[in-house]
Amino acid sequence: MMSVARAETGVTATEIKIGMANAQSGPTAALGQGIKAGSEAYFKKVNAAGGVHGRKITLISEDDGYDPQRTATATEKLIKKDGVFALFGYVGTPTSKAALSLVNDNNVPFFAPFTGAEFLRAPLNKNVFNIRSSYFNEIELQVERLVSDAGITKIGLFYQEDTYGKVGKEGLQLSLQKRKLNITGEGHYLRNTEDVDAGLAALLQAKPEAVLMVGTYKACAALVQKAHAAGFKPKFFNLSFVGTANFIKAAGDAAEGVYITQVVPSPFDDSLPIVKQYQADMKASGVSDYDYTSFEGYIDAVVLVEGLKKAGADLTRAGLLSSLEKLSSNFGGLDIAFGPQDHQGLNKVYLTKVQKGKAVTVSKL
Repeated sequence: MMSVARAETGVTATEIKIGMANAQSGPTAALGQGIKAGSEAYFKKVNAAGGVHGRKITLISEDDGYDPQRTATATEKLIKKDGVFALFGYVGTPTSKAALSLVNDNNVPFFAPFTGAEFLRAPLNKNVFNIRSSYFNEIELQVERLVSDAGITKIGLFYQEDTYGKVGKEGLQLSLQKRKLNITGEGHYLRNTEDVDAGLAALLQAKPEAVLMVGTYKACAALVQKAHAAGFKPKFFNLSFVGTANFIKAAGDAAEGVYITQVVPSPFDDSLPIVKQYQADMKASGVSDYDYTSFEGYIDAVVLVEGLKKAGADLTRAGLLSSLEKLSSNFGGLDIAFGPQDHQGLNKVYLTKVQKGKAVTVSKL
């Protein structure tokens, strides 16, 4: 056993240690909790069946409160003190950015962050593997539908004032520039607050016909509610990161008619075997609420375990990265593939619209 333990950090004959640092508390807690619940449901099943090549997966979770400074501290602890084999399920753009230098310095696999940020995709980073499609892909679909389906060209932006918001702004500018258009009004707010009044005022002045929101569920819900109260009702769009179920709950009646792009299929579409499997495993772990966030965490765990299996019994970090680059499988109706120059497993974006308190998949506006 000792020789195996020395072979690679975070691996013994009986255990693989995986580290996770994300929001388990604070105004974005539901996102971290969802990713954790979904992934734990699958890890529990794998462990009950004997683990991966006889090794059980131990998930060590740290709460960063969606605060990049806390992310950096937690990541250092996971790598240096806990000695994890890989990092998994981080939530957010600024938080992932805070972890990246530690990932690179220590050559630790950084798997399935819950963000569509471009810096995790280009230039290619050998340690980083994304499951979800990019924010640029989501925004392109939103703009395409607005322009093609509704003839809307006056598109405003409400964003979180940090790297997440900047990535969203860059994506919107790129999609609009392709169509020789510009952003019609911008409002912003500070991360981990719901202080949206100044941002709303800027949008009210610009009068866009549609508003792309690049924020978290509480702030976006507050914006839509206050906009409606002011008689301002453009077409509102959210990115997948918002946390669909939490946004709908927080916004109440004001959520009706809001569009949200998704990067995984509906967690309620049990015609897909992976959705059926997700629902059964969530139930088995004591969770009866299904949502996009925990489903994404579940998919992330399924793909990580497949990569660990393919890496073989003599598990190393380099072996995992190599096995992931060769991975191309159908996971219960969902095709996920990586390559040496492609570390993003999924590219599809789905458009949903909130109708009667539920996100319903639509093809057009």
